[in-house]
Amino acid sequence: MTRLRIGLLGASRIAEKAILQPAALLASDVEVRAVGASSAAKAQAYAQQYQLAAWEGSYQALLQRDDIDLIYNALPASLHAQWSIKALQAGKSVLCEKPFALNAAEVSSMLSAAEQSGQLLLEGYHYRFHPVFLKVQQLLQSGVLGKLLTVRSNFSVRIAETPGSLRHQLALGGGALMDLGCYPLHWVRQLLGNELQLLQAAAICHTQGVDESFSARLLGPAGEQIYLGCSMAEHLNRQHDAYLELLGEQGKLEVFNLVAPHQGHQIRLELNGQSQTEQLEAESTYYYQLKHWLDCLRGQATPLTGGQDALQQMQWIDRLYLAAGLPTR
Repeated sequence: MTRLRIGLLGASRIAEKAILQPAALLASDVEVRAVGASSAAKAQAYAQQYQLAAWEGSYQALLQRDDIDLIYNALPASLHAQWSIKALQAGKSVLCEKPFALNAAEVSSMLSAAEQSGQLLLEGYHYRFHPVFLKVQQLLQSGVLGKLLTVRSNFSVRIAETPGSLRHQLALGGGALMDLGCYPLHWVRQLLGNELQLLQAAAICHTQGVDESFSARLLGPAGEQIYLGCSMAEHLNRQHDAYLELLGEQGKLEVFNLVAPHQGHQIRLELNGQSQTEQLEAESTYYYQLKHWLDCLRGQATPLTGGQDALQQMQWIDRLYLAAGLPTR
């Protein structure tokens, strides 16, 4: 079987974990061929560092290569829509990092380009494919918790505001909800569906229009009380807190580190006054994400991200910002 060839759009740090490391484990199916960066010097240095066969000194030049099948888009969120669309139009399948775009209108344009090109477009919610999340889904669907009453979800970690920091600039898609809170929102939507009712949203801003902390309260389809939270504030620890709690009439399920369970996690289930803790042995979330991408391209799986899920996710992010009195990105 011919190996699929990946081009990295942007000389990003995340690509090492998200693509390069899992590609090494799936070397019989895929190879990372080239990187395209904003300058020749940056691209060349990156290619040398990671021993890539080729590099391009512009994003467009990477898309024009005929030895690239797939594009991993890890550019700033403000460039996601523009360059994902260009990649699709160039005949490449795209895995675009979250958040998918700045707003729902941009996502709609991306989905139209994917449909017109016939190419696959996925969003990089890498946790979604991991056995830990699949276990959470299975436990919830089994009914072991009884009627679900309350959902608490949070993702917080200190992200220092430094010169040029993307996450603290409104025009570049900055904000805690965009970068961190999108995960708790996605967990809830994947587990309970998209038919949620927004009750309240609030933000704390250090820079005008850019939320350093965000919280929201929603109702689920069966009346579940849902609490979402996220923060990148300076007072936080550099050790991230990615927590999900599902409280039902018959029990409680807690998941510690749902974002990156391969870095250590716990699944704690409490039933009838008894508590049991489980840890699953598995590869990284990024391994399962890359494998899912390849399986989808070969007709062996149905896409779990992208499409209407990506549009509904961004519509909710837009809605939350407006409810908190902030502009959409």
